[in-house]
Amino acid sequence: MRAAVARILGALDSRERIVLFGDYDVDGVTSLALLAEMLHAYGATPELFLPLRMEEGYGLSGESVERCLEQHRPRLLIAIDCGTASAGEIAELKNCAVDVIVLDHHSPKSQLPKCAAIVNPKADSASPFHYLCSVGIVFKLCHALLKTRPLPEFDLKSKLDLVALGTVADIVPLVGENRVLVQRGAIEIGRTSRVGLKKLTHVAGVRQPILPDDIGYRLGPRLNAAGRLSTAEKSLQLLLTKDEDEAGALAIELDQQNRVRQEVEKEILAAAIETIEKQFHGARDAGIVAGARGWHPGVLGIVASRIARKYHRPAIVIGFDENGVGKGSGRSIEGLNLVEALTRCAATLDKFGGHEMAAGLALSEENFPKFAEAFRSTARELLSEEALRRSLRLDHELLFANIDIEFLRWHELLQPFGNGNPQPIFFARGVEPVAPPRVSNEKHLVFRLRQGKRHHRAVYFDGAANEFPPPPWDVAFRIGVDEYDGETLVGMRIESLRAAEPV
Repeated sequence: MRAAVARILGALDSRERIVLFGDYDVDGVTSLALLAEMLHAYGATPELFLPLRMEEGYGLSGESVERCLEQHRPRLLIAIDCGTASAGEIAELKNCAVDVIVLDHHSPKSQLPKCAAIVNPKADSASPFHYLCSVGIVFKLCHALLKTRPLPEFDLKSKLDLVALGTVADIVPLVGENRVLVQRGAIEIGRTSRVGLKKLTHVAGVRQPILPDDIGYRLGPRLNAAGRLSTAEKSLQLLLTKDEDEAGALAIELDQQNRVRQEVEKEILAAAIETIEKQFHGARDAGIVAGARGWHPGVLGIVASRIARKYHRPAIVIGFDENGVGKGSGRSIEGLNLVEALTRCAATLDKFGGHEMAAGLALSEENFPKFAEAFRSTARELLSEEALRRSLRLDHELLFANIDIEFLRWHELLQPFGNGNPQPIFFARGVEPVAPPRVSNEKHLVFRLRQGKRHHRAVYFDGAANEFPPPPWDVAFRIGVDEYDGETLVGMRIESLRAAEPV
């Protein structure tokens, strides 16, 4: 951190040309926006550069570095949310008289690049900051800059809206300082002065109070949509613009792109499941690999996530272009570190990188069968039978008689919920439906449930496709705030139910 701060302040003092080189996901664009605003406050005008997902791929690829040098001719390049695994590319930049600082949170695969500074907690196994994503690291850098060279007028806390967006969207653990960053950042989103973020919360139908689910399922996907289907420039511009009209137009465009993304994702998911069903054997296969020509690389991470959830297996999904060049994404389950697994399959891959639970990769079509076999074999070695068994972990038995607004108030103090701090799952015994459930949206069920003399309204999302045993039931559920007919109630969301077992 000291080396990074010294090099940045030196660049500011000598008015060097600075380029912020980012990534096209939410963590990447929020990081770029935050550091750009910090450097602007110091009087600099950094150039902002985002790689093109389809043409150039992730991070400091040869193509993106070449375009960046041609367009901007930087003296200092700050690689954000990438760079840890780019020793070769950074060496080439050094040959072109470009200094590089890496601000990243991806796991190193082997040797670290030789550059002016690397700020990456995962480069040091003893670091206590492994939970931070890139925008959290940029926030720390901004703090260090302000400690070294104060700017009394710059309100860093007001920038926590960006930090919360990137932290939740990148699904890093909500532990340590991340809990404070997201909790305070959610408040800043609710009162943000960013016209673009205001417009986006409106089109996404997000209301106060802002919760991690609002970021993860409404704001994040819309900010991600541009980078998934075309270029992330629109998302970055939405976060930085001060023009009301431009902000409104960008918010609507991102919303529309998100709808298109959903359709593309739905088609690929259906095709992938059709392929998987022909060959998947639950007792045999500990990992899933699916791939085909024409699958859009921008949505493969979401498809992999849905497949991993559906089959409870680590999943890799790959799309190949007409030349047989494949780009893929993987999502894991608890018990398998994806980077470790891909390292064991490295002989079949051209490139890979990421985290324990999510990773990206590139390979040629001719190596696809070898890779698929290697990954399935590796998953079988690394995953225990217990890890492969789908289970629901229940936190506490809760009587309907104890579920009230006061209990909900205490429950909400455990927020923010997310990776590393999951929302509690309760269970109740001997529950019966008062009447047949109402079907909502053709796929959800709305119940009126009774335990003893107490009744509760409960929603079972995607429950219409399920078959239920005869009541009474043991019900696993979460609770949350439910605004219903203008009244604040305790909402119940059913996670699973089974025939009631004798006490």
